[in-house]
Amino acid sequence: MTPRKPGPVTRFAYALYGAYAVSVFALGVMACLLVVTVTPGVERRRRIVASIIRAAFLLSGAGPAVSGLDNLPAGPSVVVANHASYLDGLLLKGFLPPRFSFVIKGEMRRNPLVHFLLRRSGARFVERSGGNSAAKDVREFVRAAQEGAALGFFPEGTFVEEPGVMDFRPGAFLAAIKAGLPVVPIGIRGTREMLPAGRILPWPATLAFEVLPPIQPDDPAYGNSKTLAEAARARILPIAREPDRRTTVVRG
Repeated sequence: MTPRKPGPVTRFAYALYGAYAVSVFALGVMACLLVVTVTPGVERRRRIVASIIRAAFLLSGAGPAVSGLDNLPAGPSVVVANHASYLDGLLLKGFLPPRFSFVIKGEMRRNPLVHFLLRRSGARFVERSGGNSAAKDVREFVRAAQEGAALGFFPEGTFVEEPGVMDFRPGAFLAAIKAGLPVVPIGIRGTREMLPAGRILPWPATLAFEVLPPIQPDDPAYGNSKTLAEAARARILPIAREPDRRTTVVRG
């Protein structure tokens, strides 16, 4: 059944909320830009930026329900999550420990301001087009993971307006296998309802994410990066509460 669209009064109230939420997050972005410009040390910048993001979510009334943080390993790991909205990265950046370095699509380099903010906050960038650049990115992630970095990925690579969890690309899981690091699945829900692709203003929604127990890449049940990706995806699906939009068949 297709959900009924909100009436005019509700849409007006949502628009007012959206304008308020955008104002809150815009102030947060300006504060983050100031912090990453003048604060020395990437770890210190990460902690302060995370605090600003948390405050923005709370002030906008979208403070998320977070569970399972005790499932995060104390040492290096690879975190993977479903991707439904631009809010996903902010959500994890604000509420996961600041040691995680998130992997962002390379297209973000085209926006100098966004690139500056992300780079100074410790983000890493990956090319989605394949070829030598993508292979080089994976090698760099493996090296970073072997050196002790905690990496965060959205292995779908992008998001669309239509609900559903799409195929997971194998790059994050290949890096985990080569570095011998546990893969930690995270299921996110509510962000697509709040700010889906194609909408400018956020609407009120209930946000939540759950950190699931880690998967060890040396488990013989997961013979390669594709089967490891599918195992993580299968655990995330019931938490995301969205349709399965897998288009490929994975064989071990």
